[in-house]
Amino acid sequence: MTFKSILYENDADCAKNAPREAPEYFRDLNLDQIVDAITASKQDYDLKPFFHDSLKTTGAIHYRHEVMRDLEDSTVLGCIRSFATSIQSMRQSIAAATKLHYKYQKERWFLHAVEIYCAAVRELANGLSGATISSAGLLGFLEYLTHYVESDRFCLLAAEATLLREDLAAIQYCILVRNTGFQVRKYDAELDYSDEVTATFERFREGAVKDYLAHFPARVEMNHIDAKVLDFVALLFDEQFSRLDEFFEEHQEFADPVLTTFDREIQFYLAYLDYMDTLERSGLQFCYPRISEAGKELHDNGAFDLALAAKLVATNTPIVCNDLDLTGRERIFIVSGPNQGGKTTFARTFGQLHHLASIGCPVPGRNAQLFLFDSMFTHFEKEETIENLRGKLQDDLIRLRDILDRATPRSIVIINEIFNSTSLKDATFLARQVLRKIIDLDALCVCVTFLDELTSLSEKVVSLVSTVAPDDPATRTYKVVRRPADGRAYALSIAEKYGVTYECLKERIRF
Repeated sequence: MTFKSILYENDADCAKNAPREAPEYFRDLNLDQIVDAITASKQDYDLKPFFHDSLKTTGAIHYRHEVMRDLEDSTVLGCIRSFATSIQSMRQSIAAATKLHYKYQKERWFLHAVEIYCAAVRELANGLSGATISSAGLLGFLEYLTHYVESDRFCLLAAEATLLREDLAAIQYCILVRNTGFQVRKYDAELDYSDEVTATFERFREGAVKDYLAHFPARVEMNHIDAKVLDFVALLFDEQFSRLDEFFEEHQEFADPVLTTFDREIQFYLAYLDYMDTLERSGLQFCYPRISEAGKELHDNGAFDLALAAKLVATNTPIVCNDLDLTGRERIFIVSGPNQGGKTTFARTFGQLHHLASIGCPVPGRNAQLFLFDSMFTHFEKEETIENLRGKLQDDLIRLRDILDRATPRSIVIINEIFNSTSLKDATFLARQVLRKIIDLDALCVCVTFLDELTSLSEKVVSLVSTVAPDDPATRTYKVVRRPADGRAYALSIAEKYGVTYECLKERIRF
């Protein structure tokens, strides 16, 4: 029986190919913040490469969707969490054993780790066999797990560990202390006078009495006296301790690699479900998107920026959701409106949705259909750096040229406020040239801009505007709606930026 991965449907997409470094667009879209938050409590599992790794087929995405849906069942989720907790405990025992100094103590901790492992595997097999699961991933894993638990390899390991632990637990010995030395010998059914002494002196008890019993501190590491006693015990019970030595030497690789891989990979799902749960309890919604490799029509109702939502939920601040739709030949969103009105947040949301969909996760929103891209490119405004010796305009042009050279008809391009460092006429001309290239490619694009003229470039372009309150243009609603750009909110924002609004001018004149 073979089983490869709970994350990857086939060998071509296997985990060993997961990129260590985040994609270039991660920082611009705040996906780095999202992944940091998702994986914060699971640092031991090294999950970030899985969140970097966009899948290449809809089949691979559906494979993860099915597993995620199975994990929404409390019985299945409980089994998996219990298994993960036990395997974590196993690892802690092994780690503790490696830090210990005394041979037999090290070997006994190792035996304890094996017993934890065997119990966890059996419990998981029993739990999943009694649960309702339907995903190809978990069904395949359960079939492998069932065969493994019934295999001679596992049965012999579990039986040997149990018998060895019982034989060690049955050892009885005495310590005779004389002056500054001690002697260790086998227990020979000597009488235990503890109960008799206690009963004799019970008649003299008058109320609460002070406890004079010695209490030994709970500690992992033995001291040199403990170790010497244990060495003498091992000499007296050579057969049991020889078996302990053999067990330790023979079973260093006792954990099945498929199960340890499963334990790591399943944390991808658990981490994302935990992150979702925090936001869902605040009333936000997630859905499993329909994914297309060909059709570029897309929509999502009630989408939101995950990184921003996490911050707002923490402060009990309301979260504004937005809808997005591209139908027919529409490919490009041109987003305009006032500063700090939600334009960049909308662009980031668009990118986040597509990346999360590409790694097989539920996405923010109530009902989504998204496109499986081959590559995603972002161009966000950056400060000039002395290292590249380029001006801002030149840097924009070089970066955009690189994007256009690499983009394909299946790419997504997200542009946030380009050519702000040049004149309006030149900015309009250059932006038109860039967008015409994207239109010719038939790629998907979001372009945040103050250049209203761009909305009339093609039938593939959709104009979106971030709105303000009808009775107060200075108040942002953070709703981005589909309508023609009018530029009025932009003009007010510019006037506010440079202090030349009517109110600002009156204040200056007054002085």
